[in-house]
Amino acid sequence: MVIRTLVLAYVLAVAAPIAAEADERSNAQAQVDFGIAVAQRGLWREAIYRWKRASELDPSYAPAWNNLGIAYENKGAFDKARDAYETALDLEPNNLDIQQNYDLFREINDRVTSDR
Repeated sequence: MVIRTLVLAYVLAVAAPIAAEADERSNAQAQVDFGIAVAQRGLWREAIYRWKRASELDPSYAPAWNNLGIAYENKGAFDKARDAYETALDLEPNNLDIQQNYDLFREINDRVTSDR
């Protein structure tokens, strides 16, 4: 009985952080989804708030950073957009959507800044 109790205590100790991480990812994903819904209605400030919140809940959640990049780009905050895209790419370097968004951002941003 003592061994069983120790094993159960160990399983709970190991599972608790995993469950907390899953909750953080789930909460971050909910924020990202809500941000997408409000961005589609043109509510970019609210979308930025939601995506920032998602990146705070789970700093390793690349879609939150990618969407922040899109939103900052839309608002003309190009330095913030670049930082957000680069964070997203650092987290998921093989994500084609993030790569395409960042490449398009760089192409447009470089063209705009070279015209000045």
